[in-house]
Amino acid sequence: MLDKPKDELGPTQTAVFSMRVRDSMRPRADALAIRPGTTCADMIAHMAHTKASCAVVVDSAGRPIGIITEQDIARRITYRIPGETRVETVMSGPVMTIDQREYLYHGIAWMRRHRLRHMPVVDPSGRLSGMLYLHDALAVATDRLMKQIDRLSQEGTIDGLKQVRAAQVELAEALFADSLPAPEIQQVLTKINNDLYRRIGEASLQKMKEEGWGDPPVQMATIVMGSGGRGENYLFPDQDNGFILEDYPDAEHTRIDAYFIELAERLCRDLNEIGIPYCNGYCMAVNPLWRKTMSQWIEQINGWGRKSNFVAIRLADIFFDFQPVWGKADLAMELRRTVTEVVRHNHFFLRQMFQDQADHNVALGFFGGFTTEKEKREFRGQINLKYTGTIPLVEGIRLLALREGVEDTSTLDRIRSLHDLGVLTVTEHEDLSSAFHLITDILLRKQIGDYKAGRRVNYYVAPKALARRDRLMLLDSLKAIDSLRKRVRLEFTADVF
Repeated sequence: MLDKPKDELGPTQTAVFSMRVRDSMRPRADALAIRPGTTCADMIAHMAHTKASCAVVVDSAGRPIGIITEQDIARRITYRIPGETRVETVMSGPVMTIDQREYLYHGIAWMRRHRLRHMPVVDPSGRLSGMLYLHDALAVATDRLMKQIDRLSQEGTIDGLKQVRAAQVELAEALFADSLPAPEIQQVLTKINNDLYRRIGEASLQKMKEEGWGDPPVQMATIVMGSGGRGENYLFPDQDNGFILEDYPDAEHTRIDAYFIELAERLCRDLNEIGIPYCNGYCMAVNPLWRKTMSQWIEQINGWGRKSNFVAIRLADIFFDFQPVWGKADLAMELRRTVTEVVRHNHFFLRQMFQDQADHNVALGFFGGFTTEKEKREFRGQINLKYTGTIPLVEGIRLLALREGVEDTSTLDRIRSLHDLGVLTVTEHEDLSSAFHLITDILLRKQIGDYKAGRRVNYYVAPKALARRDRLMLLDSLKAIDSLRKRVRLEFTADVF
């Protein structure tokens, strides 16, 4: 079976890209923290007793203000200064720290770039919460990926973040070379893209503060939708994002919304600049439709469920795969629970969703062969494997998941949850999971090949260009997806044909 339980999976090459600093740091109890005024003699004694390789000097609030390493002791203290010398006179400060929520690969790249063996880790309030040791962090990364890690953690400039985007093709190719399944590579690409939202958003907030905008007037969460929300990005996704804001008095709308309009414009502009282009459908936080308070979002979702017209269905279809990428994630989790409860009891709405998607057919002919492109001359004889393969699968599984109250958003997780609930048989689970793996693999490899050859990256695949074994497997996969579509049609509309 392709989908093993998580506790049966060993560490993969994706670990370094999904782990946070807190996952690899040593706990606060293992970090030797000392206060200003401590003598060097006492500090050395403490280090010897605890076998620590460094000491972090913290202020009265527990925030790091300096660090003293074994090298500092050898170079600055031993046989050079009296033992009663206070540590603050010899410490290195201000000390470089890293937030425990930061991605681990940023920490690895930062420490390698600055030749640091250890770095104090701080909590959101800036207090010492542990220590990150380079050799611990490197244990989750392989030498083969170190170049990618260094490139994927350029300093937070627009030019640096452009290099992050450019490096993703090389990274995907390297992960394929390490025999990583395509869906896991998609998750890595998505994590990196979603992290770019955070880095650009935080930089935008800092600039706004420096320009006199102040701090955000209310807390908010940035969400991504579509393939980003499912963790299924290919190489060049566009923007599908929105803001969830904490509720505030209506009288404050003009002032508060002006702040978030400015933030949204900066976020979307910089994302476009680094290579995550604007959404052609304007599904971005700059559009007030995708920038709402929690109460407004709930009202809108209830409205979609009541109206069930063409526009409402299309908007819901874009929205339902959302996930938080930056800000107060609790807002997104609360909204997810609301969406799940509203939709699962609205069979009429789900039926309307299917009817809106009814013409998203699988690329199979009447006699079970491939149906290829005939109208677009450039792509004649090819299959748009996204629109006639992946999308029918994603949509069918999403409808079943919404009906059953499944809160997962990734297609494979939804398939797994539906199987666990008894909605999908063992055979359906295995066939649909295999279909998703195969189609994702074909498309992602095709995109890498197109990019490296200087061709326009797209989702068209020529069946004749595939190896015979892959061609036969693709036919089987499309047949499994077609069976799913027929089942969903029957269950949601009672139509046999």
